[in-house]
Amino acid sequence: MLTFSIIVFSVTVLLTIFGAIIYSGNTKLIHSYHQTKVTDKKEYGKAFGKSVFVLSATTLLSGIVALLDDSDMIAIIAVAILVIGIGIGIGCIAAVQKKYNKGIF
Repeated sequence: MLTFSIIVFSVTVLLTIFGAIIYSGNTKLIHSYHQTKVTDKKEYGKAFGKSVFVLSATTLLSGIVALLDDSDMIAIIAVAILVIGIGIGIGCIAAVQKKYNKGIF
């Protein structure tokens, strides 16, 4: 589980960096197609950045849980936290897209 934790912590660092960049208003990291109808880019960036932080937090939590023990049950729990967190994060991103871009695509 140490390898899993290292990979997940690396992804956490990347997501946190991208989330901070987007939160600060630099929405150039988001494909322009997904911003066609956005009028308030600053608020859109903040909301999208918060959604990326949700993804980052769940990957961090999953990595911490994976370090607790080497049992199969802990591995299942860590992966379940990761999958559920990714689902919640994608749901948050979809909600931001729907609110600011008037649709997901």
